[in-house]
Amino acid sequence: MKSTLPPSTTLITTIVPSKQLNTSDAYRRAPNANSLSMPFLEQPKNLDGSMAGDVGFDPLGLSEIDDLGIDLYWLREAELKHGRVAMLAATGVIWVEGFGPLPGWPEADGRSQMDVFWDAWEEHPNAICAGIVFITAIELISGVATTMGRKTGERAPGDFGLNPLQFEITEELALKEIKHGRLAMWAVMGQIGAGLMTHEPAFGNLDKIFS
Repeated sequence: MKSTLPPSTTLITTIVPSKQLNTSDAYRRAPNANSLSMPFLEQPKNLDGSMAGDVGFDPLGLSEIDDLGIDLYWLREAELKHGRVAMLAATGVIWVEGFGPLPGWPEADGRSQMDVFWDAWEEHPNAICAGIVFITAIELISGVATTMGRKTGERAPGDFGLNPLQFEITEELALKEIKHGRLAMWAVMGQIGAGLMTHEPAFGNLDKIFS
């Protein structure tokens, strides 16, 4: 159902449509309230607590950008997408170090996965290029979905209708996804940064921290 509210209001109220989440008014914060994450600052005007994981943390004022096709809807879409990719990437690094690569792919032999990537590039350049093409196609499709969803207000950011196990989409589940995604983005940055600097596997770097 299309909203008759002004575009800016529609954006905020449809970030999580009621047909997907039973958003309660109890989760919304009053205007001019203090930020939950930074109580000494006023909460950003576009972050009213209605989005999963919104604790009013926006010291750079990114939530107020509304130019060049970038707005709060687009930013939440990007956050969810990067969080999901990061969860897969972090899990992938741990899986390969714990159980080894797929048959035919280079072994780490005690090296960082960042170094192993260049071995994979030399041995399987076509597979990596195919992956880049596939990702490009997904980005184009998701770009259209994001643009249309922002215009109609009938699609929540990150919603591609992919739910093969038919999980009930609840506020709790949405909060877990965004929290795990944010944590995974930090984890991947740590894995990449440490791997490039030490050239050792993630488990090896972790062991050094506690040794």
